[in-house]
Amino acid sequence: MKARILVLAVGITALFVVVTSHRGSVMQMVSDSSSYVKQHTSSPEITEAADTPPVDAEEQNNIQVYKRVMPSVVNITSTAVAYDFFYGPIPQQGLGTGFVLNHEGQILTNNHVIKDARQVEVTLANRKKYKAQIIGTDPSHDLAVIQINAPNLTAATLGDSKNLQVGQKVFAIGNPFGLSGTMTKGIVSSIRQVREADGTYIDEAIQTDAPINPGNSGGPLLNSRGEVIGINTMIATGGAEQSSGVGFAIPINAAKSVIHDLITTGRVVRPSLGVITLPISPELADQLGLANDSGLLIQRVERGGAAEKAGLRGGNERAYIGMSPVILGGDLIVSIDGQDVSDPQDLAHVMNSHKSGDTVKVTIYRGRRKMDINVQLEMARGQNGIAA
Repeated sequence: MKARILVLAVGITALFVVVTSHRGSVMQMVSDSSSYVKQHTSSPEITEAADTPPVDAEEQNNIQVYKRVMPSVVNITSTAVAYDFFYGPIPQQGLGTGFVLNHEGQILTNNHVIKDARQVEVTLANRKKYKAQIIGTDPSHDLAVIQINAPNLTAATLGDSKNLQVGQKVFAIGNPFGLSGTMTKGIVSSIRQVREADGTYIDEAIQTDAPINPGNSGGPLLNSRGEVIGINTMIATGGAEQSSGVGFAIPINAAKSVIHDLITTGRVVRPSLGVITLPISPELADQLGLANDSGLLIQRVERGGAAEKAGLRGGNERAYIGMSPVILGGDLIVSIDGQDVSDPQDLAHVMNSHKSGDTVKVTIYRGRRKMDINVQLEMARGQNGIAA
C-alpha cells in the first residue's frame, strides 16, 4: 500500500515538473515573439544617399552628346534579291546606320549597307519612315550617299580626323542588331591601315574598342564634342559576328574629300599619274641593279597622260622575273611630295588626298640620277583609271 502511494506521489511530481516547464517555454516563446514584433513594427533603419546631383560631369557630357547627335542618326533597311534554286528570287533585308549630312536630306553611310539594294528605306529618330534614293557610291572607300525627302532634318556636325590621338574618348551611335538609338563608348585604340573583306584598304582607319556590332555599319563615330570623326564600317570578329573590342571606322576626312563628287556626279573623280608600275623590294632591287631598294618602277606611261606630259619615262627592255614578264629601264618613283611610295597602296593613298589639276612633286631615280619632276594630275581614264 505504501509502495502504491509512493509511486503515485512520484508520478504527480513528474507531471507537475513537465507542465510547468512546458508552460515556461511557451511563455518565453510568446515573450520573444512579442519582443520581435515590437522591434520590427517600428520604422527600419536604412542608409540613404546625401542630396547629390543625379549625374556627374562626365555622365552629363555623355547625355548631351547623345541628345545632340541622335536626331541626325538614321536606321537604314536595304532590300536586295537573292536567287534560290527551288524558290527563285527571294527578297533579303540588311540593316545598317547612316547620318544626315544636310537639310536637303542627303545621308552618308557605308557602300556595303546598300550594295545591290533594290529598295532602301530610312527610319528617322522620330520613327518616321521614308523611301531613299541612292545618289552615289564609292566602293573603294566603302562610302555611299543616299537621299530622302523629309522636312525638318537635323544635320550632323563633321569634325576633323587629322590629329586624332590614341586614348582619345569616342562614342558610337547606331542600330546594332536592329536595336535603334544605341550609344556605346570607348577610346581611339590605334590609327592604322586595314583591309576590308572585299580586298580594299582603308588608309588611316580609326581602331576603337567602343562596342560595334552588325547594324552599326555606316553610323557615326564621335569625339567628346559630338562631332563626327569617322564612319563605323567593320569589326574584327575572331570568327563570331559580334564585337570583340576591335572595331574600325573610316576617317571622316577621307569621306569629306569625296562627298562633293558623290553628290554631284554619283561617283568619285580621282586623279591619276597615268602609269603602270611594278613594286620593288630590296631583293628585287638588288637583282635588277636599281639605285634604290624600294619604290615603284614605271613599266608604261599612258599616252597623253599626266606622267608622259611631265616627262616621266616607262621601260624599254623586256625581261622576266621567274615566269613573270617585266619591262626594265623606266623611272623608279621613290616619293611623291616627300611621302615615300613603295607599293600601289601608298600611291593610291597619295592620289586620294589630291584632286584633278593638283601639281605634285614626284621624286624618281633615272638610272643612278635622282630627280624631282612636277606632275599635274589628271582625271583617271575609264572606270578604274590606271594604277592611280
